Amino acid sequence: MGVRAGGAGLGDGYSGRDCGAPVRVQRLEQLEVWREAHALVLDTYELVSGLPDSEKFGLMSQMRRAAVSIPGNIAEGFKRRGVADKIRFYNISEASLEELRYYFLLCRDLGYEIHYDEFSQKADRLARMLQGAINAIRSRTS
Repeated sequence: MGVRAGGAGLGDGYSGRDCGAPVRVQRLEQLEVWREAHALVLDTYELVSGLPDSEKFGLMSQMRRAAVSIPGNIAEGFKRRGVADKIRFYNISEASLEELRYYFLLCRDLGYEIHYDEFSQKADRLARMLQGAINAIRSRTS
């Protein structure tokens, strides 16, 4: 699927085209970019559960907070009506994704048992989707 230019399901009521007709997006869960971000949160929670207990209030907490921020800001942007507001919240999601990427890199470099390459591929896909969402919003206002 992926984010489609000009539609992308960005909270404007349309998620793109299906058989030539616009598909109306009424719920957050219909957004593919949100679903991908939510799946990344679930993966993050699972992966960090294997970190040492000494990281419970440090790295583990930071990683969960950064991960939750990604779909949380997509959700907030989804309901914003102004173009600048939508873009701002999707950009905050991008920043949180990069923060999370750093924490996974740190875990790898500290020798913790994580699947960095798998995470990195998912993060790259989500980053492309978020950028596509921002580009689609901008293109509708040009």
